[in-house]
Amino acid sequence: MNSPKITAYLKPSCGWSEGVRAIMRKYNLAYEDRDVINNRSIYAEMVAKTGQRLTPCVEIDGHMLADVSGDEVEVYLLKAEVVQPSAAAADAPTDRACDTHHHE
Repeated sequence: MNSPKITAYLKPSCGWSEGVRAIMRKYNLAYEDRDVINNRSIYAEMVAKTGQRLTPCVEIDGHMLADVSGDEVEVYLLKAEVVQPSAAAADAPTDRACDTHHHE
């Protein structure tokens, strides 16, 4: 199985973003973690690609998942057969909001 090309548009500190990172760790997937808070051009790129302002957004082999939880990313990865089912638990919650909220 070829390694997927994954770009994740995430906040450095956010429950939703950490949930996406936890799924990437669970399946040992290499990905590019793009910081939408500290790099405004990355945020603008995400908005241009998704047409919306909410995070996290994850692009997997050209397919964009916008405003998703780690759980939703995992469902997509399994359905697209990017990964095989795993009984391992994620090392962080995959369905939790940020302390404030995940809106920009």
